[in-house]
Amino acid sequence: MLIEKSMHPQWLSNSYLVADGPGGHAILIDSGGPMEPLLERIEALRLRLTHLLCTHHHYDHVANNGEYRRLFDCTICGHPAEKELFDGDLDALLEDGQTLQTGSLEVRVLHIPGHTMGQLAFVVNDHAVFTGDTLFRGSVGGTVAPGHGTFQELRSSILDVLMKLPPDSPVYPGHTEATTISREWEENPFIRLWRGLDEPSGMDCVVMGQPAKVLLEAPDYDEGTKCQVEFLDGSGIAIVGGSRVTVHRGW
Repeated sequence: MLIEKSMHPQWLSNSYLVADGPGGHAILIDSGGPMEPLLERIEALRLRLTHLLCTHHHYDHVANNGEYRRLFDCTICGHPAEKELFDGDLDALLEDGQTLQTGSLEVRVLHIPGHTMGQLAFVVNDHAVFTGDTLFRGSVGGTVAPGHGTFQELRSSILDVLMKLPPDSPVYPGHTEATTISREWEENPFIRLWRGLDEPSGMDCVVMGQPAKVLLEAPDYDEGTKCQVEFLDGSGIAIVGGSRVTVHRGW
C-alpha cells in the first residue's frame, strides 16, 4: 500500500492519496490539500483513481472535490447525515461498518461523530486509519464548528471506536502530522484527562460570551491551543479553540 500526502500551507489540511501499488487502483481521502503533487504521483505511478472519500463537509477538506471528479470521474463519498451540507455534491453515501473495495484496497468505514454529525474515519487494509478532524497528533477536534455534534459524541468516537483499534495502527489525521493509536492513548492530553490520568484545571473563563470553566488547555495542531470547557449554565461541555477562551485568573 502506498500513501502520499499533500498539505495546504494555510489551512494545514491534508489530502491523502492511497494506492494498492504502481499501475493499480487508488483512492483519495479529502481534497483540501494542493492537487499538483498528488496529480504528479497519479501520473507517475499510472494509477486509476476510483473514489474520493470525504471525512466531513468542511471546505478545507472538500475544496477540490469538483476538480477531481472532472479529471478522473471518481465517485465522491460521504456520510448521509451531511448529504445536504455537501450541496448535493455526493455520488454515494457511506454508512458505519460498510466496506468498500477497489483493486486490492479494502476500506472499512467508521462513523465517528462529534466534530461534525457525519464525520467518518477510514481504515484501509485493516492497518492505517484516516481520522479526519476527530483525532490529531496530541489533540482532538472541536465541537462548535458548522454541522457539529456533541462533546459526548466526540469522546465516545475517540475512546470507544478509535482507541479500540490495534495500538500500532498508523493514524493519518485531517491536519498536520501522523501518529499512532498507542501514542495518542498514552500521550494525548484530552485522552489522558478522559481516562482519569490527569486532573482538570477548573479555571474560570468566558467562552463565546458565556461563563465557563477551562477543564483542559493543550497545544493544538496549528501551534495554537485547544480547550475543553464546561459552561456554567449547565449546557454541558465543549471542545473549542483557545482563541475563543478568555481566562479570568483573578476571579
